[in-house]
Amino acid sequence: MKKNIFLYLFIFALLINVFTYMYFTNKQKFEDGRFEKQEAVNKSLKDSLEAEKNKAGDAGYFSLMTNDNAIDYFEGQDLSTLENRIKDGIMEMNTRPGGNPLVGYDSVDGQNWMVNKVQVLNHRWIIADFNNGKAWGEVLIKYFAEPDGTFKYETIETLLYADTVK
Repeated sequence: MKKNIFLYLFIFALLINVFTYMYFTNKQKFEDGRFEKQEAVNKSLKDSLEAEKNKAGDAGYFSLMTNDNAIDYFEGQDLSTLENRIKDGIMEMNTRPGGNPLVGYDSVDGQNWMVNKVQVLNHRWIIADFNNGKAWGEVLIKYFAEPDGTFKYETIETLLYADTVK
């Protein structure tokens, strides 16, 4: 009888060892698979982040703040203050009778053309978005910094989106 008990205990211990071995082997494979999936997701996210950084860098390429030639041109001046003064000068023209003269179009149905958004591209050019409440367009403006601190603006080209004009 004592011999049978040891045999049963030995078989029981062997089964426990087999089940434990199978559990830990499968657990390791599962963890490895999970780790590989997470690495793939991380790589994908890093690639996406890098692509977005490149897009953001490209979007800021045409900016007074990042253009080396513009920075050299306005050396010794605070560029953010300068950019705000340029934008304010264009926005002030919205208050003139007949709307902003830089747009280059006469009022339509009593609606004056107003510049909404201004982006200073470099030390010479500005692009601006304008509308009259119904129609939209963009204007490319050349500007000059005068020695007295004022700015002179000159319209280069105006684009009115045809699908907004009714």
